[in-house]
Amino acid sequence: MDLLLRNATVIDGTGAPARPGEVAVADGRIVAVAGPGALAPDPTTEVVDLAGLVLAPGFIDIHTHYDAQILWDGDLTPSSWHGVTSVVMGNCGFGVAPTRPEHRDLIVRLLENVEGMARDALDAGIDWCFETFPQYLAAIDARPKRLNVGAFIGHSPLRMFVVGNEERPASADELERMRALLREALDAGAVGFSTSRQPAHQGAFGRPVPSRFAELSEVDQLAGVLGEAGRGILQVSIGPGLFVEAFSDLAVRHNVPVTWTALVTRAEKPGSALRTVGRGAALPGEVYPQIACRPIVMQITMDDPVPLAQVDEWKEVLALPREQRPALYRDAGWRDRARPTTLEAWSHRWGKVDVEETGTHADAVGVPLDRLARERGTTPFDLMLDLALTDTTATRFRVVLENDGDAEIAELLADRRTLLGLSDAGAHATQLCDACYSTHLLGHWVRERKAITLEDAVWRLTGHPHQAFRIAGRGLVREGFQADLVAFDPATVGTTPVERVTDQPGDSDRLVVRSTGVQHVWVNGVATRRDGEELPGVAPGQLLRT
Repeated sequence: MDLLLRNATVIDGTGAPARPGEVAVADGRIVAVAGPGALAPDPTTEVVDLAGLVLAPGFIDIHTHYDAQILWDGDLTPSSWHGVTSVVMGNCGFGVAPTRPEHRDLIVRLLENVEGMARDALDAGIDWCFETFPQYLAAIDARPKRLNVGAFIGHSPLRMFVVGNEERPASADELERMRALLREALDAGAVGFSTSRQPAHQGAFGRPVPSRFAELSEVDQLAGVLGEAGRGILQVSIGPGLFVEAFSDLAVRHNVPVTWTALVTRAEKPGSALRTVGRGAALPGEVYPQIACRPIVMQITMDDPVPLAQVDEWKEVLALPREQRPALYRDAGWRDRARPTTLEAWSHRWGKVDVEETGTHADAVGVPLDRLARERGTTPFDLMLDLALTDTTATRFRVVLENDGDAEIAELLADRRTLLGLSDAGAHATQLCDACYSTHLLGHWVRERKAITLEDAVWRLTGHPHQAFRIAGRGLVREGFQADLVAFDPATVGTTPVERVTDQPGDSDRLVVRSTGVQHVWVNGVATRRDGEELPGVAPGQLLRT
């Protein structure tokens, strides 16, 4: 017995009621779970008193985009500050592998546009020591990591590796090559295959990401590889031809679990998300709609207007280098073309947009843009551009994008047919930080709102992703499972206010949120956090393989 955790309130991740107990750990695994005082330590056993704390499985974040960041930040912050012990990256069909040398710039530009990653950080931080997906996994496996990491192989880099940057359907030979590379990735340990048909996903030079040029039959054929292999998850960002009926069909025909993003609420359309859950649940197959427990709120600048990418005229903006974008904003002809489509596309959103940071327009801070535009005799579209163009610093607009139907979020969290995820950790780092969703769930939705029980919340963060993603040996406090554990104070667990820090390669900044009440974390039996403080220089994380 290396470690004995005593006097805890154990919530085991199954949804079972909390109970007093203690847990013994040896060689990185849980070797005993017993009642209070039942386990006797060895002379060399480290004993930790967890009186007043909940002991739970380490949290599993199934929807991250750490594919690039892990190459410079083995601590995988800020997820590691919030009780997360395992992450899955490569969602939405994106990633950095497989990538040929001649495609590296295109992949970086894709991640810059569609995932809001800083170009300077990507250029300075990515060590291109790989080309194939197995080589990428090997590089991740060899790197010191604070957390356990699993990775999807993304459709866009896979397609670019085979088809190049050509915007067309794949040939039969190219499809067979993609199928072979997908099987190779699964054999190397990929957790599955991810893809996107999301119209808002605009990549390099404002063009649709490569996966959007795939025919539906291509997605079907690639999903079939998972079925043939008998392992792996299919993750899909919704788009034309890929919604609940298609997910059911793929899950049944290929006998694979499917998870899709994103099921979000909108205050102006109450009940629509719940109706979608019911519609999908009436169909056969193992399908998990992913939900978020935080409103999706971004800080954006006109240098990087990613949320507007679905509007055709804004694709012209994204096609330009950042330094050339202000000239387009000043062009009256472009404004005349972009104004009606932008006003219509965000008609439900202008009342939820305001200036958050500015060097010049202090009188505009916090005022809804539609109201401010009426007062100034202009449109929200023109006002947004004019404020940005006349500011002495980069104007940051706060935009409530989705998931602002608070009451419906509570109902979705109570509905066990949904899967909690959508942190997007590692992406949109200068625009939002939802890597803290685990502690937000425990603080806001459990303690403050009492929308769900503490046991159900822990199940959502541990046992449910363990089941849905087939993450073997993790996600439960159970004998034989890896000792990924978190001890937190249910009375104080939560999040701090968002803050902007400059700690990325290339002197890039990002938004971070820190945790409260997370006292101890163990990954594979090794302490990574003690008494509320991160322990430096520890890297017990492992590569999660199928």
